[in-house]
Amino acid sequence: MKNIVILGSTGSIGASTLDIVSRFPDQFSIVGLTAGQNDVKLEEQIRTFKPQVVALSSQTAADALRVRLNGHPVEVLDGEEGLCAVARHTECDLVISAIVGGAGLTPTMAAIRAGHKVALANKEPMVMAGHLMQEEAHKQGTRIFPIDSEHSAVFQSLEGHRREDVRRIVLTASGGPFWDWPLDKIKNVTIEQALKHPNWEMGAKITIDSATLMNKGLEVIEARWLFDIPPAQINIVIHRESIIHSLVEYRDGSVMAQLGLPDMRTPISYALNYPNRVPLDPPLLDLGTIGQLNFAPPDFEKFPCAQLAYDALAEGGGLPATLNAANEVAVQAFLEKTISFLDIPKIIEETMTAYTPRELRSVEDALEADRWAREKASMLRNVAVK
Repeated sequence: MKNIVILGSTGSIGASTLDIVSRFPDQFSIVGLTAGQNDVKLEEQIRTFKPQVVALSSQTAADALRVRLNGHPVEVLDGEEGLCAVARHTECDLVISAIVGGAGLTPTMAAIRAGHKVALANKEPMVMAGHLMQEEAHKQGTRIFPIDSEHSAVFQSLEGHRREDVRRIVLTASGGPFWDWPLDKIKNVTIEQALKHPNWEMGAKITIDSATLMNKGLEVIEARWLFDIPPAQINIVIHRESIIHSLVEYRDGSVMAQLGLPDMRTPISYALNYPNRVPLDPPLLDLGTIGQLNFAPPDFEKFPCAQLAYDALAEGGGLPATLNAANEVAVQAFLEKTISFLDIPKIIEETMTAYTPRELRSVEDALEADRWAREKASMLRNVAVK
């Protein structure tokens, strides 16, 4: 029996993880869950999976949940310290890190410092402080496994091969809903259009990131630290069908790829069961019916966010954390209908330009860069609104 903690259990990754757990009750036990403010959905999960401890980042939501669970055998914590306490659960075998955005950094690092294996679904912590997370994992003798479909594909394609033989990693991107739109049409897109991803069912923030291509930029930074690969050896290719989830090319010219129909349960299951696989009974991948797979180079001029991520990675220090924070502020502003779609990369770039580069020596340094960037991006957002 493997004891699981899920950080961010009410989101799409958390729900998919619980779906897999429910299929194999003799293999997995949920000992801890966390959420942001969705106490209603968390309550449903508590009553179904019976964790020992849960936490909500919102104290108000936690208080309401405590009232409804009066007499139920579960401890309800709140705030960041509550999230970290769940992440450090002493009986945990694997932590699924799926808190959206930079808010996931501190709880994820708490899990690593406790010596827990971590399956990482949210890329932002690795973007903000990837080298610090890997240093701590090495110090504690534990591992970080990827859940992102692209990074899971790379992970699977690296298995059984020597890292020194890797020539490059190629991350595939669907291109989002606006890949073939002209620029003058993109500047007038609506939220509803931006949230219609062609292949995947995801949360609002990551769906907008896919539409701007920022999601792929963040994945480049994450891949740098997950696989210890220099940025020059990490490429992006647009692959509209999302069948090939990523590729690894070796120095002899061989290319290994992982293919599958778009379904996040596959990489989640692999992280849960590594190095084993379990039957999920997905639909068969019928390449004959699909007929053809299409590819194109990324257009960094029309979608500059991915290039901004490469720039932040090249500069290093606190700039990736700055990029990530500015993106979160800008995406939220777009979702609130206060800025246009094309204002997103403008706010990010102006925030990065205003940042004075600093070396990251601690998680606190990354959080300070995050705090500064959110303040700066919020100011730029207000200017854009006017």
